[in-house]
Amino acid sequence: MTIYLHEIHRVVGKREDEFEAAFRDAGGWMDRLGRDDDARLVWYANQVHGTGPSYHVVTITAVEDGAAWERLARRVHDGDLHDWAHDVDSLRHDVTAKLLLPVRWSPIGTIDLASVSPEPAAHEPTLFMEDTGWPESSLDEYLAFWEDDYHPMLARQPEATRLLEIQVCWVTALGAGLRPEAILWQRVHSHQALLGLLTTEVPAALKGPGSYMAKALEFRDQWRSRLLRTSSWSPRW
Repeated sequence: MTIYLHEIHRVVGKREDEFEAAFRDAGGWMDRLGRDDDARLVWYANQVHGTGPSYHVVTITAVEDGAAWERLARRVHDGDLHDWAHDVDSLRHDVTAKLLLPVRWSPIGTIDLASVSPEPAAHEPTLFMEDTGWPESSLDEYLAFWEDDYHPMLARQPEATRLLEIQVCWVTALGAGLRPEAILWQRVHSHQALLGLLTTEVPAALKGPGSYMAKALEFRDQWRSRLLRTSSWSPRW
């Protein structure tokens, strides 16, 4: 099963271009991972200015399995990636990392890493909404609610007005967090629908008994959303 390394980097604002180059350019993270099939950078995204803390970058690296994760960790600790990591630390204030596993029904689960190019792509930036929830119920109940209610609800929405499209649903790996959490990595399907979400109050009818919003409160009332924009060279978009 593919393991995903999710990292949030608090980048030094004046050095954001250098930081991005350290992942994109020859000799950088994407290039060095591409020298074998153990791991690949799959997403590089900036938190959109005006939607939260400034100069936050989210990177997601896919790793073949547990043994490949150990090899990658050792490369960073005292191998060929050690100097790279040391140099990158001077470009950021800190980094927070966690290991994620895709759930059974996630649209993207296992990735054929050999099919992910280590060369910079060329495409229009893509907006993603990353939702992280911390259930008060059991994690299994929360995930079942997403699978049985939320995922089908998005799929039923008309193509032209659909707000979000789930790409991946993850949970934190054993020992990777202080409490259970589940993460949805969702492509923004309609910019117009997103604008409506940001500028319009949720109608009462969509929050009343039997609605998705009301049912979701049975599982959690705290979650965090990030609006992320991929770089135009990010391997996946």
